[in-house]
Amino acid sequence: MKRWMIWAICLTMGICFVILLYLQLKYAKSMMTIRREQFNESVFRSLDAASRNLERNETMVYLRDVVAMYGDTLDAYSSAYTMDVTMSGMRTFQQRIRNAYIYEREVLDEVVLRVLYASGSQRFDERIDKEFLRQSILHSLRDNGINLTFHYRIFNSEGKEVYRCPDYEAEGEDYSYSQTLFRNDPSGKMGLVSIHFPSLNNYVLEVANMIYLALLFTIFLFITFLITVYLVVRQKKVTELKNDFINNMTHEFKTPISTISIAAQMLTDPNLQKTQEMYERFGGVIYGETKRLRYQVEKVLQTSLYEGGNIALHKQLLNANDLIDGVVQTFNIKVSQSGGKIDARLEALNPDIEVDEMHFTNVIFNLMDNAVKYKRDDVDLHLEVSTWNSANNLCVQISDNGLGIRKEDLKRIFDKFYRVHTGNTHNVKGFGLGLAYVKAMIEQHKGTIKASSEYGKGTVFTITIPQNNK
Repeated sequence: MKRWMIWAICLTMGICFVILLYLQLKYAKSMMTIRREQFNESVFRSLDAASRNLERNETMVYLRDVVAMYGDTLDAYSSAYTMDVTMSGMRTFQQRIRNAYIYEREVLDEVVLRVLYASGSQRFDERIDKEFLRQSILHSLRDNGINLTFHYRIFNSEGKEVYRCPDYEAEGEDYSYSQTLFRNDPSGKMGLVSIHFPSLNNYVLEVANMIYLALLFTIFLFITFLITVYLVVRQKKVTELKNDFINNMTHEFKTPISTISIAAQMLTDPNLQKTQEMYERFGGVIYGETKRLRYQVEKVLQTSLYEGGNIALHKQLLNANDLIDGVVQTFNIKVSQSGGKIDARLEALNPDIEVDEMHFTNVIFNLMDNAVKYKRDDVDLHLEVSTWNSANNLCVQISDNGLGIRKEDLKRIFDKFYRVHTGNTHNVKGFGLGLAYVKAMIEQHKGTIKASSEYGKGTVFTITIPQNNK
């Protein structure tokens, strides 16, 4: 699959996830809005019913007083409804009904007068039966499907608080509901009850819990998708690197094999006159190419071993200055052939480190070999190797004035199979295993390696090895 197709799929899926998240959030917000509106309507309906009940209760109190005062007379008149019409005649019956109606109307007028008189003579807070109001609000809320804990306060017409419930809490009072009390009275005799619910927000959010759960799973799915895409892209890069590795390995193996084959054919050709000089020359070619081939095979095998964790280090206490100086002397011939030079400043006062001699030597050799491979054509190669002590560590630095490494490549140079592209300036062959091997060996010795470079000016590798590692 091409890279642009992967990015197109990622972009499409990303847009779909964003739209899905937006729709879920919008739906959750709509559900909470509807839930709050339904709650508000139920509360206002309950408060209206409680207010009416309070007014009816006050009226009933005075009505009982009037009935108690005129009870006997009302009973006498009410018996007119149960008389036998045939005993007194229709005229007598109608007269008694008329008299009963007139009297009962007078009783109702008396009730109204008493209520008006009482409301005018009593203080607002004295007219309210607090317990009756609380019970009325409680039952009205339950009748409308609301079972939340509530707190309330009562205010007079001037806005002054005259009562609050004994267990009053201020939590949630920023969103309260109000209802006028005694709304049929003159404005100066009216009052107000204010009610709020501490757990209102939780009640509203309950409806969105399942939506938020679905939202959480959507986010989790989106993160999983991103991880999957990352792994696919990474695997694609690894596959490309492995393919490049196979191509390079084929070339690196094919060249010495072809050379050996040609030399062997010439040595076995019966038509060719052989001399001792020819035998020595072709023998040297075969030996050199065989040695080169063996080196490449060993490099691949070493990579396989350290990747599987099967490398057994044979550590011993060595003088790092002497070990590195030996590598410099050996490598100096190769550098001189390319017209370059090596400067060694081995100034570590305590050069003793516990390392595997073979692998540590290979590390230094690989770093120097890279400097030769990636040298510039316009200047002579200049290699500098130095050592010093820092705290309980031995530091080794190898720097060159070669091509350098671009910033985007610098962070990947230690990846297995990764090779820095050199364009048309150089045709550098290799497996992309050298620096991966170097990093693995340094980490096996509990050390660190860092690279810094400026493209076109050179590269610096700094190795730090603990001197007290076991």
